[in-house]
Amino acid sequence: MELKRVVVTGLGAITPIGNNIPEFWESLLAGKSGGAPITYFDTEHFKTKFACEVKNFDVNGYFERREGRRMDKYSKFAHISSDEAIKDANLDPEKLDLDRVGVIFASGIGGIQTYQEEVLGLARTNMVPKLNPFFIPKMIADIAAGQISIKYGYRGPNYCTVSACASSTHAMIDAFNLIRLGKVDVMVTGGAEAAITESGIGGFNAMQALSTRNDSPDTASRPFDAGREGFVMGEGSGAVIVEELEHALARGAKIYAELIGGGMTADAHHITAPHPEGLGAINVMKQTMNDFNDVVYTDVDYINVHGTSTPLGDIAECKAIKAVFGEHAYKLNISSTKSMTGHLLGAAGAVESIATILAVQNDIVPPTINHFTDDENIDSKLNLTYHKAVKRTVNVALSNTFGFGGHNASVLFRKFNG
Repeated sequence: MELKRVVVTGLGAITPIGNNIPEFWESLLAGKSGGAPITYFDTEHFKTKFACEVKNFDVNGYFERREGRRMDKYSKFAHISSDEAIKDANLDPEKLDLDRVGVIFASGIGGIQTYQEEVLGLARTNMVPKLNPFFIPKMIADIAAGQISIKYGYRGPNYCTVSACASSTHAMIDAFNLIRLGKVDVMVTGGAEAAITESGIGGFNAMQALSTRNDSPDTASRPFDAGREGFVMGEGSGAVIVEELEHALARGAKIYAELIGGGMTADAHHITAPHPEGLGAINVMKQTMNDFNDVVYTDVDYINVHGTSTPLGDIAECKAIKAVFGEHAYKLNISSTKSMTGHLLGAAGAVESIATILAVQNDIVPPTINHFTDDENIDSKLNLTYHKAVKRTVNVALSNTFGFGGHNASVLFRKFNG
């Protein structure tokens, strides 16, 4: 069976550094940090008092009041990004076979704000249930995918992938595979997260996973730096329209890039810590590269790394890159856009894939900001694209995401040349 080719025809995003694709890309190239003090709740008793919040956007005002009250914030983010992506792709329902258009939209946690509010309500009533009838539909992680499908009438495959920080990359790979197997023509895919809440921040603080650099929120996310001490929570959503090539060409679609590979592995090591030698990361990058016969390791120009600014993870990923790419690792540009956006958890893979796609389209590599001191455990010969965006030809680029539970997922993009 000959596999179909898959291309990217639409993008949408709402992030801590930009509320749409043009703003997001401009901020990436400018090296803008999204870190700032938390405004959503009183942080007096919290170890971490900052995060990367979405800014200057009335999320509730985007929706009709009755509709908005029936959604958690993560679902609202999903709607906002998918609306932009669908409009960008110019998907005309009159010209689509809606039975062959699907939605796979991920979230690592789902409606944690809703869950928190309803459980607090139970506590206030001494466990007498006076719950919102939309409590469960607002909370469950699959509901954003279902709502997008309902809104646009897309009757193809419709579900959510949940694999912590790898969730939306897994969603993209599933969408990719469905298209190349000929099951569907178009997929709306991506992820959304809204976990900057008392329970979200408090829970990750209890794990000692978050940075506590409260005196400098804008520089706290510092991947590969010797002073890194935890990730910075982000929020938002990224949406990507992937489409079968001939279908896209037949309707005259704009094509950003070609999606040519996807890999999925497990560390089988620890629930939160990465394998110290990056074994799962090595395997997932190899699997992704081997997913497409027409590229070799030396074709890769850029890797958007998972790069969370955690003491163990950044070292393991750099070791993995060297193990996979050998001497070519020193010719690559590598960067962590989490240094700017923070960690969007289940939405990270989609948002970082968008950054990777735009790097391929525009031949510009976004930087890793907030580097102050080299870490002796990270090879200084690796080009980690510190401080400033770099113009270079980007024909092929890889995006990595790794999640709690030992989940690893990577996707590979190539410049579209017909």
